[in-house]
Amino acid sequence: MRYELVIFDNDGVLVDSEWLSNTILAAYLTELGHPTTYEDSIRDYMGGAVHRVHDLVFERSGRRLPEDFDGVLHARIFEAFRRELQPVAGVVEVLDKLAADGVSCCVASSGSHERIRVALGKTGLYGRFGEGRVFSSQDVGRGKPAPDLFLHAAAALGVPAQLCAVVEDSPLGVQAARAAGMDVYGLTAMTPAARLADAGATELFGDMKDLLQLLV
Repeated sequence: MRYELVIFDNDGVLVDSEWLSNTILAAYLTELGHPTTYEDSIRDYMGGAVHRVHDLVFERSGRRLPEDFDGVLHARIFEAFRRELQPVAGVVEVLDKLAADGVSCCVASSGSHERIRVALGKTGLYGRFGEGRVFSSQDVGRGKPAPDLFLHAAAALGVPAQLCAVVEDSPLGVQAARAAGMDVYGLTAMTPAARLADAGATELFGDMKDLLQLLV
């Protein structure tokens, strides 16, 4: 394999969480007087940190979200995660093969460390990474689409950017990886292929089982 490090996004790539979290986010925003459909949430917020929600809502409405917005949102999402969350189909096999081949892996997510721990813990994936290989937008000044998070993960693990592959499912994540100078593989399960291609994805794939043959 030509890569020394494979960097996985979390939501939608390792864990099948995007439909859950965006359903909850859309319902909560609508409840607060900012009508939002599930499709709106996927389009506008998928792949971004929660500050993006605050920024876009204020930009569009001139109103601030409540001070407890983040806490309430995360409590609702975590409850759903603990009840329903599953790994993305095929990702366990991918991680097994990369480990067998001696390829290093890590997680770099826009979500908080707590969100990552809850998600990976519920799905049994956390032990495959551990504290030293889990990176959050909380660790850097700017989240996706800025390259900071991916560059931070690569630097922490001592791997040059050109030897890193990123696995993403959102245009924001693809843009961040490309800005970091990394190849990025776009999973089209939740996002139209054209949006990931326009963001600069190196390769596109629709099923996790197809990823390994693209990485070699």
